[in-house]
Amino acid sequence: MNSLFIVTISFVLFIWAYRFYARKFESLVAIEPKRSTPAYAKFDSVDYIPARNWLVLFGHHFSSIAGAGPIIGPVIAVMLWGWFPAVLWVIFGTIFIGGIHDFGALIISVREGGGSVADIANHVISKRAKIIFSLFVWLALILVVAVFAYLCADTFVKEPKIVVPSLGLIPVAMLIGYLLYYLRTNSILTTLLGLLLLTGLILLGNVFPVSSSFSIWLVILFVYSFIASILPVNILLQPRDYLSSFLLLLGMSFGYIGLFLSRPSITMPYFHAWSSGEGYLWPMLFVTVACGAVSGFHSLIASGTTSKQLANERYAKRTGYGAMVAEGVVAILAILSCAILFKKGEGFQAELKNLGPIGIYAKGYGIMSKNILGGYGSFIAITILNAFILTTLDTATRIARYLTGELFNLKNRYFATLIIVAVSAVLAFSGKWQKIWPVFGASNQLVAALTLFVLSCWLLSRGKSIAMTLWPSFFMLITTVTALGFQAVKYFKNKEILLFVISVLLIILAVFMALEVLPKILRRKNHA
Repeated sequence: MNSLFIVTISFVLFIWAYRFYARKFESLVAIEPKRSTPAYAKFDSVDYIPARNWLVLFGHHFSSIAGAGPIIGPVIAVMLWGWFPAVLWVIFGTIFIGGIHDFGALIISVREGGGSVADIANHVISKRAKIIFSLFVWLALILVVAVFAYLCADTFVKEPKIVVPSLGLIPVAMLIGYLLYYLRTNSILTTLLGLLLLTGLILLGNVFPVSSSFSIWLVILFVYSFIASILPVNILLQPRDYLSSFLLLLGMSFGYIGLFLSRPSITMPYFHAWSSGEGYLWPMLFVTVACGAVSGFHSLIASGTTSKQLANERYAKRTGYGAMVAEGVVAILAILSCAILFKKGEGFQAELKNLGPIGIYAKGYGIMSKNILGGYGSFIAITILNAFILTTLDTATRIARYLTGELFNLKNRYFATLIIVAVSAVLAFSGKWQKIWPVFGASNQLVAALTLFVLSCWLLSRGKSIAMTLWPSFFMLITTVTALGFQAVKYFKNKEILLFVISVLLIILAVFMALEVLPKILRRKNHA
C-alpha cells in the first residue's frame, strides 16, 4: 500500500473534525469573544499574561503537549501490534476524545478563572475528589520532571551535537520575547529572525559538539527548570515554545513533503498479533499511544499555563482542538516512519529493543526526508525531539508549582518551585523513577478519564448535553482500569511489589472517583 493513501485519509478526517465536530463542541460551551479572560482579569505580569497573538499561544500549547510523546508512543505501538490499529486509534482518538478533552479542559479553566482541572473538581464534584485528584496529578508531574530531565541529560551525553541548538534556543527565545513584548516589533520579521538564529544554532551544533558528564547536565537542567518556571511567561516560555513549534512544524512538513516526493510503499504488515510482550492490543495499545490520540497531561497544560494566557475565547478551538489535531498529524508521520522501514518477517520487538523508539523514528524520518535534507534528516529529528523534551520539562515544573500552591496554600512561587525541583532531582539522580515509570502510561490515561468526568459534571451543572464527553470518559476509564488490572497481575507474578502496589492504588483511585462522579451525574440528570 502507498503511504500517501494513509496520509490523504488521515488529513481528510482531521479537517472534517476541526471544521464540524469541534465547531459542534464550540457551540455547546457557548464561546463568547467579548467575555474577559483570566489573562486580563487576573493579569499579574508573571503567569497571567495575554499572548501577543493567537499563534504565539498555539505555539506554546502545541510545543508543551507534543514533547516526544506523539512519536515514542506510536512507534512502540506499531512495533508491538502493527501500524493499522495504531492509525485507527490516532485518528479516531484525536477526533472524538483527545480534541474534546483538550478543548474542554482549556475552556472550563478559562471560565473558572484559570483554575486547574483538579481545582474545578472541587466545585463540580467534591472537595475529596479535588484533594485526591490534585495529589495524584502532583505526584505524576514530579515523575514527569524527573524523567524528562534524565532523558534530556542522557541525550546530551549521547548526542553532543544537539547541545548548542537545544540550550542556545534559550537566549534566542529571550531575545524574541523582548522584541515582541517590550519593543513591540513586527511579529513576522521577529519570527523570521528567531528561525534564522535557530537554523544557525543547528548548523553550529553540528560543527561544535559540546560534551560533559551526565551528572553535570542533570544539574544544569534542574537549575534551568527552576529559573524558567518562575520567570514571567512572556520572557522565556511563550517565545521559546513559539519558536519550538515552528521547529516541529517545519520538521513535520519536511517529512510529509519527502513522503509526497518519494511515495514510499508500506512494507510492514498492517497487523502483527493481538498479544505482544506488553499485553493485549486492547487495552494496552490505548495506554501506550497517549499523546497523538488522547493524553491526560494535555489537560494539565490546557488548564495550567495555556488558560492563563488566552487573550480571547474565540481562539480556544484553534488552540485546544487545533493543537491536538496537529499532534495527531505528527503521530501519523511517526507511524509511517516505521511502516516504510521494516518488512514482513523481521523481528519487530527485537528491533524495538535494539534501536529504541527514537532511533527507529530518526532512521525512518531520515529515509522520508532524504530528498530534502540529504543525510541530515536523522540528526534534525533528534534535535527537534530534544527541544520538545526541554519544553515539557519546564512547563511541567511550572504547572507543578501551580498545584503546590493550590494544594498546600503556598503563595511563594520560589519556595514552591524549589520543592518541585528538589524532589524531582532526588528521583532522577537516584534512578528510582525507572521502578515506577512503567505505570505512567496508564496513570496518564487515567488523568484523561478523570478530566473528561470533571468536564461532564461542569457541563451538566450548566444544563448542557454531556454526550460528547461522558461516553469518552467511560471508555477511557474502562480501558485504563483494565490495563492497570493486567499490569497488576503481571507485576504480581514477576514479584515487582512496588509496581503491583501502585497499580492497585491507581485502580482504587479510579473506582473512588467514579463513585464520586456517577451519583452527581445521575442526580443532576434526574433534576434536569
